[in-house]
Amino acid sequence: MIRKVSGLIQGRHTMDGAGVKLYRVFGGTEVAQITDPFLLLDFFGSSKPEEYIMGFPWHPHRGIETVTYVMEGKVEHEDSEGNKGVIYPGDIQWMTAGSGIFHQEMPKPLDDKEVLHTKVLNTNNKGLQLWINLPANKKMTTPVYRGLKNTQIPKEDIEGGYVKIVAGEYKGIPGPVKAGKDVDPTYLHVSLSPESEFYHKVKEGYTVLAYVIQGKAKFDPNSPEISEGNLVIFDQGDEIKVNTTENNSVEFILLAGKPLREPIAWYGPIVMNTQQQILEALSDLRKGTFIRNKTPIFE
Repeated sequence: MIRKVSGLIQGRHTMDGAGVKLYRVFGGTEVAQITDPFLLLDFFGSSKPEEYIMGFPWHPHRGIETVTYVMEGKVEHEDSEGNKGVIYPGDIQWMTAGSGIFHQEMPKPLDDKEVLHTKVLNTNNKGLQLWINLPANKKMTTPVYRGLKNTQIPKEDIEGGYVKIVAGEYKGIPGPVKAGKDVDPTYLHVSLSPESEFYHKVKEGYTVLAYVIQGKAKFDPNSPEISEGNLVIFDQGDEIKVNTTENNSVEFILLAGKPLREPIAWYGPIVMNTQQQILEALSDLRKGTFIRNKTPIFE
């Protein structure tokens, strides 16, 4: 059965980090009941370095996974375990914070050498960051860091566009992220030209969302066209069908995951199950004992 569009969420423009202008698609305890297991989605996009150059200096995370997807420009990152690098256009950083990690993410324009290499001739910095909840029995797990280059992420050409497979699978093609069975996430980047169709099987009972990056499309056969900046919430069913009309193309992110249906206690970059766990995390920050596991696993 094809899933119908059951609702839309429109984000809001805000600032985070040290003054980065971004578009918060969704986020917060109340909305998380609808988007479970997904907690937050931010879209960042600007051609003005002064709107993003101050970045996201050192900050902690516990109890969640963060997925950073860079589309234009680059993000320089570093964490408390000494790992550092650069996320370039098309790359993904998938980090399981687990019991706790400090990191910083600093968006930058590409320099002259990188512009020649990537043929991106502007100062744009554009991408997405998604937060995924961890189940109660995994919130204090050892951190896991995954850095994926664009060339490591399968990209399947379809009639009228393509599907980039970060996690989950599309037509039997698996994404490179082997995330846990508790949430079983799917993360697809889909691009369609005018008069094209995208069809995908999804699991019954899973939360399914689509964020429209640009353009517009019909996200079920009977829905009106839904335009960029909107988050599509799907009803139940086991199929997704998206169509573009004669004059419009679309680019969107499709997310699917098994809802955890667990209590949420949220304080900034820390998401746990109880207020007592939040107080414990804040105590750890004060005492300098926030990092519980010193050696994260790399995948």
